[in-house]
Amino acid sequence: MKQAIGILETKGLTALITGTDAMLKSADVQITGPVKNVGSAMVSVTVEGNVAAVKAAIESGVEAAQAVGEVLSAHVIARPSESLASVIPQAPAAKSRASK
Repeated sequence: MKQAIGILETKGLTALITGTDAMLKSADVQITGPVKNVGSAMVSVTVEGNVAAVKAAIESGVEAAQAVGEVLSAHVIARPSESLASVIPQAPAAKSRASK
């Protein structure tokens, strides 16, 4: 697990995609897994990186998402416990294409 994780939760996919785009462009962070549909139009994404980068990314993501929709929650967890990895959404392993 990285030094920090950040979570952005919005109401509506458009706000989340806009916020995620801003996060990835503004700081050296990576998406840890798929966008999660929480229900009732609530969606969230989790990013990881060093503490300063995740804080900067979340700030940028919140600002961008608020411009087009509603931000429900945004949070940074610095130095998360290794046990937390079991509840963080993880990207599925990439499928390899067979050579023809």
